[in-house]
Amino acid sequence: MRIAELSRRTGVPIPTIKYYVREGLVPQGERTGPNQARYGEEHVRRLRLARALVEVGGLPVASAREALALIFSSGISEFDVLGKAQYALTPPRERAGDDAGGDAGGDAAAQVDELIARRGWQVKPGNPARRTLADALATLRRLGEDDYLDLLETYAETAEHLADMEVRAISRRGDLHAMAEAIVIWTTLGDPVLASLRRLAQEAQATRLLGGTAAKTAEEAAEETA
Repeated sequence: MRIAELSRRTGVPIPTIKYYVREGLVPQGERTGPNQARYGEEHVRRLRLARALVEVGGLPVASAREALALIFSSGISEFDVLGKAQYALTPPRERAGDDAGGDAGGDAAAQVDELIARRGWQVKPGNPARRTLADALATLRRLGEDDYLDLLETYAETAEHLADMEVRAISRRGDLHAMAEAIVIWTTLGDPVLASLRRLAQEAQATRLLGGTAAKTAEEAAEETA
């Protein structure tokens, strides 16, 4: 198919397709003449994945490129795919000045280490999620949000349960490339899914516990605007 058809099939504008090709997110098409190329179904799939990672998942182009390389790599174990995907999708954070440092930062890093040890999690010291979590905990403590910090163990228990279900479901796919694709997609798009569900549940619980006015249903809102 030509690039125009590829654009129609995927809903991705032609300039964006060309940009993704230049950045290595999507392979070049087969050259058929000057300024002409032919694309196949593999380009359709790759383009949809690239768009999902960048536009929906919010990944930087470099991280998306690394994640896509993992999906289509060979000679790598399932465990290595998971680890590399985690690291690619959670780039190391850079601290702004001393804001995340000091005693609070050190205490938070120790708290993360203790949590991991207490729960028996086997996590490499270089996992960038350690730093991300420690920075967030340090900031919460400086803001005096101890009530939130008291919920950390409950959050960890919930995260462990979710991770167990996810890894078990992914492992049943059997094919390494299918597993790699699922790991990248679930990790990237799972974050906004969980964040959205949490916000929906927060509104529902606030209405129930704080005596707020129940939100109108979609049908009721439509009737008011009709």
